[in-house]
Amino acid sequence: MDIRKLKLHEEPPMALLLLADPSQKHVQEYVKRGECYVAEVENQIIGVYVLLPTRPKTVELVNIAVVENKHGRGIGKQLLMNAIQTAKSKGYKTIEVGTGNSSIGQLALYQKCGFRITGIDMDFFIKHYPEEIFENGIQCRDMVRLSQYL
Repeated sequence: MDIRKLKLHEEPPMALLLLADPSQKHVQEYVKRGECYVAEVENQIIGVYVLLPTRPKTVELVNIAVVENKHGRGIGKQLLMNAIQTAKSKGYKTIEVGTGNSSIGQLALYQKCGFRITGIDMDFFIKHYPEEIFENGIQCRDMVRLSQYL
């Protein structure tokens, strides 16, 4: 697997980005302002992540996704570790990520990779998304914020 920054002339893999964030409007906005990285195997994009600078020396991982038929193979963890290394190499001191209260697997992965819970944005998904989101049989209501010092 090769992970690389998306080239200027390339379109971001929107279908893949929408697996992690169902709002095309939100995805288009942060992809324009951030840096998009893709994971490829045999010239096929199988994963993606987006880093968005938010404050001095702080970057947020605003999207990370793996094609559904490749779940459970450690690709998400490799992407996450690559995002952490990329942030470090660019001089950031903190990397942040937010995920839904219903994203049980993602919450576990982030914590296994060194992130700590720093806060909760109550009703974030109720206020900012027109459709109800359910995951793991749980309504996604709150944004759980995590961060890691680099």
